[in-house]
Amino acid sequence: MDMVDTPINNAQELLTTGSKSKNEAGLAPLLLTLLELVRQLMEAQVIRRMEQECLSELDLERAAESLQKLEEQILHLCEIFEINPDELNVNLGDFGTLMPPPGSYYPGEPSNNPSILELLDRLLNTGIVVEGEIDIGIAQLDLIHAKLQLVLTSKPIG
Repeated sequence: MDMVDTPINNAQELLTTGSKSKNEAGLAPLLLTLLELVRQLMEAQVIRRMEQECLSELDLERAAESLQKLEEQILHLCEIFEINPDELNVNLGDFGTLMPPPGSYYPGEPSNNPSILELLDRLLNTGIVVEGEIDIGIAQLDLIHAKLQLVLTSKPIG
């Protein structure tokens, strides 16, 4: 009897990078890439606040220590899943890459070919409001109506 692909079998296969070919991305590399994106985004915000002198020495030390620990954890998970940390990035074709090459971006400085990380950093620095409405239904019946408002910023909302 052949083994049938089930969600559980597929999930187990996705979490282990060794069972997928190089052409197929697993779940672990994707999750680690997203973690690295968030870490770099937080690092950019710490740098911005440091340059604006919004952080005390104690806050800056705590932030630096936390970012270093987070980076160490990401590197440790890369070892566990046998992932090269240099490969934690996604090429989005015409949109560029998710993250810039190491050492090529400094928060607040313009770049000729910005990555998604740089664009998110700029959005957080200036702020953005997104509003929308969603109707979900079946058989031409609206069963769920959602009205959304999202405020995305790195500055306190008061």
